[in-house]
Amino acid sequence: MSNIFHVIGNLEQSLHAAVALTQTKVSPPTLTSAIEYAVFPGGARVRPQLCLSVSHACGNDDPQLSMRVATAIELLHCASLAHDDLPCFDNAATRRGMPSLHARFGERIAILTGDALIILAFQYLAQSDTRYLDRLTLLIQTLTTSVGSPYGLIAGQAWESESDISLKQYHHAKTGALFVAASVAGAQAAGFDPTPWRVVGEHLGSAYQIADDIRDVIGNADDLGKPISQDQKHQRPNAVHSTQLTDAIDCFNTLIIKTVESIPNCSHQQFLKELVLQQADRLIPKAAI
Repeated sequence: MSNIFHVIGNLEQSLHAAVALTQTKVSPPTLTSAIEYAVFPGGARVRPQLCLSVSHACGNDDPQLSMRVATAIELLHCASLAHDDLPCFDNAATRRGMPSLHARFGERIAILTGDALIILAFQYLAQSDTRYLDRLTLLIQTLTTSVGSPYGLIAGQAWESESDISLKQYHHAKTGALFVAASVAGAQAAGFDPTPWRVVGEHLGSAYQIADDIRDVIGNADDLGKPISQDQKHQRPNAVHSTQLTDAIDCFNTLIIKTVESIPNCSHQQFLKELVLQQADRLIPKAAI
C-alpha cells in the first residue's frame, strides 16, 4: 500500500518538471508566470490520482509512462479551468480560493495559458522515454478523445452555447470524459485491457458532475474557493434544477456505490474503494446529507 502513496506523491514533482519546459530565458515572462499560477498549488488532483491508482493496480510496469500520462491529464484539467473561468463563459473572479487566471493576468493571457497547457500536456507525454510505443499511441488517442469534439471537454464547453442541451451529453463531455480518460489511460499505461476500468471512470465522472451541480446550488463560495449559483446565472443545465435536491443527492450516492462496485478485482482494490469513498465525503457538504 505504501508504494501507491509513494507513486502519487511523485505527481507534484512531475508537474513541476512539465511546467519547467515552459520556463526558459526566451519565454514571455507573463505567460510563464500564468502557466505556473494555473497549475500550482492545484486542487485535489483526483484525476491523476485515479490514473496512477489504476495503473498501479494493473502492475505499473512502466512507472514513467503512467506518471507522464497522469501529469498530462492534470494539465488538461488545469487548461479547462483557465478557459471555463473566462468572461465569455463563467466570468468567475475566483478559483481555488484565489483570483482566477484572467482576474490575475488578464483575459488574453488566460486564453493563451489554457492553450499552452493543452499543448504542454501532449508535449510532456510525447517525451516519455518508453519502450512501449504502442501504449504511447493508445494514450495519445485516449487523451485527444477526452478533450476534443464530439466527446471531450471542448464539446462539453460548446454545449453551453446551445439552446437545446442534453444534460447527460453535457455532463459526460464536460466532466465525465476526463475521468474516463484517467481510468482508461491508467490501464493502458500498464499494458492492460482498459475495458473493465472504463465504467469506473464513467460512474465517478458522473458522480463528480452531480456533486458540482449540488455544490453550485447549496455550497459556500468561501469553502469552495469559487463562485456559486453559476448554472442559474448562465442558464445551464443542473441536476438539482431539473429534479430536486434530495433526488440529486440520492443520484450522487448511487453513482458512488456503482463506482465502488465496478472496481475490478486487483491487488489494490480496497485502496481504490477507500479513495472513492473519501472523495465522496469531501465533495458533498455534510449539511446536504
